[in-house]
Amino acid sequence: MLFFILANLIATSVSAASGGTPDASDVHAEVQYDITVQIDPVGRKIEGRTVITANTPDELTLMLGRRFEVMHARIDGSSLGPAATSGNMRGWRIHGEQQIPRRIEMHWRGELAPLDASLDHQQTLGRNEPASSEAGTFLPDSSGWYPYIAGKLASYRVAIELPAGQRGIVAGRLIEESESGERYRARFEFPSPTGGIDLMAGPYTVESRGMRGTGGKPIQLRTYFHRQIADLAPAYLDAVKGYIELYESWVGEYPFTEFSVVSSPTPTGFGMPTLTYLGIEVLRLPFIRATSLGHEVLHNWWGNGVYPDYARGNWSEGLTTFMADYAYKERESPEAAREMRRGWLRDFAALAPGQDAPLTTFTSRTHGATQIVGYNKAAMVFLMLRDLLGRDTFDRALHAFWREQRFRIASWADLQRAFETVSGRDLRSFFDQWLSRPGAPALVLAEAKRARSDSGHVITVALEQGTPAYRLRVPVAIRTEGGEEFRTLDLESARQVFTFDVHNKPLEVILDPDLRLFRRLKSDEAPPILRQIMVDRTTVTVLLPESGEARNAAETLATKLQNRAPKLVASDKLPAAPSVVIGLRDQVDAWLAKNKLPERPEIVAGKGSAEAWTLSRSDGVTLAVVSARDAASLAALTRPLPHYGRQSYVVFEDAKMIGRGAWPTRAQAVKID
Repeated sequence: MLFFILANLIATSVSAASGGTPDASDVHAEVQYDITVQIDPVGRKIEGRTVITANTPDELTLMLGRRFEVMHARIDGSSLGPAATSGNMRGWRIHGEQQIPRRIEMHWRGELAPLDASLDHQQTLGRNEPASSEAGTFLPDSSGWYPYIAGKLASYRVAIELPAGQRGIVAGRLIEESESGERYRARFEFPSPTGGIDLMAGPYTVESRGMRGTGGKPIQLRTYFHRQIADLAPAYLDAVKGYIELYESWVGEYPFTEFSVVSSPTPTGFGMPTLTYLGIEVLRLPFIRATSLGHEVLHNWWGNGVYPDYARGNWSEGLTTFMADYAYKERESPEAAREMRRGWLRDFAALAPGQDAPLTTFTSRTHGATQIVGYNKAAMVFLMLRDLLGRDTFDRALHAFWREQRFRIASWADLQRAFETVSGRDLRSFFDQWLSRPGAPALVLAEAKRARSDSGHVITVALEQGTPAYRLRVPVAIRTEGGEEFRTLDLESARQVFTFDVHNKPLEVILDPDLRLFRRLKSDEAPPILRQIMVDRTTVTVLLPESGEARNAAETLATKLQNRAPKLVASDKLPAAPSVVIGLRDQVDAWLAKNKLPERPEIVAGKGSAEAWTLSRSDGVTLAVVSARDAASLAALTRPLPHYGRQSYVVFEDAKMIGRGAWPTRAQAVKID
């Protein structure tokens, strides 16, 4: 699964006009940037001039990446003074001043890192460097490629100059562009308060299309694609138009005047206001237009239109996952939506104790465990909230939240107020337990009995959970001789007994049959998946090849699977901890036999050039096995295998997946005699 993140993390508040329904013109930034930048992609050189206007008397910190040389810098005509350094950044303290506005000028230049198209997605995210080549330029805001005021939202104007044949873009409205002689120039503006500025450039072919948004507002759609994928532009423009129409009708008016899809020579996935920046190979994937693209478009409402209060938890990824990824599954079929819910719960079951955290502490994805909490758990919280309030009330609350908070920083508490105001209900206990507590309830269907009554049959059901108890609306299904009946039981204590009537003779009671409650699944409800050994920090690694290319390939694969240096243990005994075992087929078969473990499953045996599968040992410890025909087949798994964490088994022919699946699950149920 591809991972997409907000490029701009916002850590402070915005000064906004009070009263009324906020519009872009009602919300004003305290800081304004005017930037002119010239980039030489081949020489990897950058030079820029920035004027910062600060309409605040606060003490400020001016930041710039250490790799850049300051040619000239002044604050209100005076010297800026010495800088302090921290990591890859340097900063200047600017004392508070009652007389505003203040004017900061800086002329700077520097050398950019080489843009390495051979990196995988995780490496690209981890480098966080301003980088350039003839194939493309990416200057992430967090790299400090331009002078900025730390902790302040800002509006900006950016003028870009590039060699002819290149095109550049930043988030915002394209004011003008021209190409004459050997130079290309473009000017952009972003008049509303926002986080940082990310700049992209490359030898793009640009396709453009206009559409009308709510109330007839013109919106310009563009693709900035490398030539090898230029033929995909019409389909992407069609898809973006459809998503904007969908979310305008669901949430409210699209907050910007354009949206662009920009290709990257690296396997990048970023979402910024008014655009998304995706790798060339990512854009070629046929499912991206139907899934991840809509997620990125929706971020223009949640994340880039209303800003999360990161200090109190990032709600935007969960809400976007719920209204994009999950909503598309609901539109596909009830079965597809249920399977996504099952995947979320199985992912959470894969976490080791202590790996999760309260939603109020989630800011952005840093590894698999944070995605499971910040994206999946949060999305299911919104699902449970919609089930509690009803779809109409839920949607009206989102409309109200959007109207009130557009271009402002908002917290989970602001969301709660919107839902309480529209529904007229006190939702403190719901939000408190799902946001402030780590983990999830572990429910047990302890017993189910029946008795005859004048009206038919009486069922007594006992439910149990850990302490402190959650307040839960627990769905149960009763399978009877006449079909299924459903009840929702309000569980508020560690053990509670419920009694109710059914018309036909009951045969079985099933707990949460449709998987609509976020909870910790029991072991037989969640057979092991590969993600368990990927995210568990206690996982140890057994490498069966002792030397040579196979050993090197096995160690590289172990590192990629766990996103860290593996904890290697000897192969001569069975580890007591969760384990991943990697080797060639003969080595794997011998190791399994020696340790009296089940042989390779029939579903993967004799297929493809490599395979991976999971098993639960008799002591409950999870084991993942990776087996390959030869060293080259093992090396071919390095990129694709980490993307199949939700599978219990997967088969490859070289780097191509040819078979996958999850071991069957069994619902928690009690038969009634």
